[in-house]
Amino acid sequence: MARFYFDLASPECWLEAERILVEGPHPCEWVPVVAPDPVPAFRCAEESDIWRLEFERRARAQGLQPVRWPPEVPFDSDFAMRAAAYAAGGGKTVAFALAAFRQAYCAGRDLSDPENVMIAAAACEIHPRALLKGAELRSTREALERATAEAPGLGLQTAAPRA
Repeated sequence: MARFYFDLASPECWLEAERILVEGPHPCEWVPVVAPDPVPAFRCAEESDIWRLEFERRARAQGLQPVRWPPEVPFDSDFAMRAAAYAAGGGKTVAFALAAFRQAYCAGRDLSDPENVMIAAAACEIHPRALLKGAELRSTREALERATAEAPGLGLQTAAPRA
């Protein structure tokens, strides 16, 4: 089975998530991981602006909602990624990830704020108290750490099915 490794702090992962939803591969396991560098490094503000404009163009070309950037890119995705790992344990990875990506890159919400993460959780019927508690569980942290350690190269893309 193909795997899609994603970090919610990566706008590129959002575009890939939306593409996978439409084009496949299917079946595809979505795996939350923590990326060391969820966005490219820029030498100056002009490079960052160019990258954002190109990203917005690509999102339009995919037929996605207009991009509204969160205040910080990348944002601190620690809590959001633990929430994604918790959602994965309940079989709601795809629904939660899409809701969270859309909160970040279509609504411009900062996912380092747990309130914004809980909006995404509510969209896929995860109770806010369960999410808060589940994201703090040692087993959730360990699952996220294990997935991150096992991710091939952390290119944050779809991995080919294993033979």
